[in-house]
Amino acid sequence: MKLYKYILIISISLTLLGCGAYSFTGASISAETKTFQVNYFQNNALLIEPGLDRDFTLALQDLFLNQTSLDLVKSNGDIVYEGEIVEYRISPTTATAQNTAAQNRLTISVNVRFFDRNDDEAEFERRFSFFFDYAGSAQLVGGQKDSAIKEIFERITQDIFNASLAKW
Repeated sequence: MKLYKYILIISISLTLLGCGAYSFTGASISAETKTFQVNYFQNNALLIEPGLDRDFTLALQDLFLNQTSLDLVKSNGDIVYEGEIVEYRISPTTATAQNTAAQNRLTISVNVRFFDRNDDEAEFERRFSFFFDYAGSAQLVGGQKDSAIKEIFERITQDIFNASLAKW
């Protein structure tokens, strides 16, 4: 009976120790990296949506605060994100027999530059984009617009996280 007890204790200990270094977000952050910085993302899209730049910058900061143990700093971060919103576009995706839009698509694209003070090879400049489809008869205003932008930001910020820290 004592032998089973020792085997059980050793098995549980090994399991817990093995999970200690695992990150549920999939991030592989070096031990030297303690801080991150997100510079303000200017809205340089042809169609300007007021507040989009501020909302995106905050969404990116929030994602890193929630999914890492890194501290947000205003300057001299170990890892730095900067860039600009380069596209905010609404376009028809399908048409009806009456030549009207059956479905529209909101597309947002962001150009991101990523710098890592501890790993120069991890740095990149890349464009991230996502879209939201909605009925052609609907107007993208109010709550529907807010939820569309939130959904797009969630996907883009997660893609940025994966590309920079999860190396996906």
